[in-house]
Amino acid sequence: MANLGVKFMGLDLKNPIIVGASNLVTDIKNLKKIEDAGAAAIVYKSLFEEQIQLEELELDQDMMEYSERNAEMQSLFPDMKHAGPVEFLMNLEEACKSVSIPMIASLNAVYEDTWIEYAEKIEQTGVAGLELNFYSIPSSFETSSAQIEQEQIDVLKAVKKAVKIPVSVKLSPFYTNTLGFVKKMDEAGADGFVLFNKLFQPDFDLNKEELHFPHYLSYEDENRLPLRFAGLFYGNIHANICCNTGIFNGTDVIKMMLAGGDCVQVVSTLYKNQIGHIKTMLTEMNDWMDTKNYASITDIKGKLSKKNSKDPFAFKRAQYVDIMMKSSSIFKKNPLI
Repeated sequence: MANLGVKFMGLDLKNPIIVGASNLVTDIKNLKKIEDAGAAAIVYKSLFEEQIQLEELELDQDMMEYSERNAEMQSLFPDMKHAGPVEFLMNLEEACKSVSIPMIASLNAVYEDTWIEYAEKIEQTGVAGLELNFYSIPSSFETSSAQIEQEQIDVLKAVKKAVKIPVSVKLSPFYTNTLGFVKKMDEAGADGFVLFNKLFQPDFDLNKEELHFPHYLSYEDENRLPLRFAGLFYGNIHANICCNTGIFNGTDVIKMMLAGGDCVQVVSTLYKNQIGHIKTMLTEMNDWMDTKNYASITDIKGKLSKKNSKDPFAFKRAQYVDIMMKSSSIFKKNPLI
């Protein structure tokens, strides 16, 4: 049996499979099932700044409900400051204690002060690492891409300075030059990169003629994007690479390792195939490596990356042009077209 051990964010993991942030991991019973199934680490469900602001608003509304009922009474309660999402932090601490595998927290804030404040509070729960979830939607035509990128780099530097635990960055692919931006983040001290964030998008309900937001699970072909970028980043940055989106089976994990990834995050496959599917994925990985006589992940990591590829055009525009020129063969094989 092959040695599936890997490193991510400086953490020693028994295999490359990390369960990503989702509602699945908020249930202690599920956390234990995930550990029993063989996952190497877990990312706890993200804390969003909007969640913090909502709790502050609800507290203010509750405390002011009976205010100013007469001329001599402004409020029934003394001035109190909202303590923040205490329940989230308590649940995260309990989650850390419930399993022996590393628990990684995920944070998505808006303002630098909030990033720092809650990064420090999260560190106190006992997590092994912190994932900064940079989910940014531009809301101004005047804001430049350089400004958005610099703000995120500044947040990373500030959080790295504030906490001692390793810090990874989860990004979307929608940057002008993802390679250049990740390189800057790498130089700013990121311990790992999660490629890529699955951004939720709205849809239209045609019967009601209104917006609705359906569940947005990944599909298998989506793993080609992280595979491509893992292959490009391998050997060019110091931080570890975690491939995310469209990882459904053990062979998908192997592909990411061949491209140059250090590990993967999975969520959608667990919703579709249940938590126990992690065991199947690990078996598929071991079977493939045994068949190929590979002793460890180190033996295959980056083997098919751009750095080690014998085809100088494999990750470039010429690859796309070549596929388009050969597309006529697809139509010849399909009698329906």
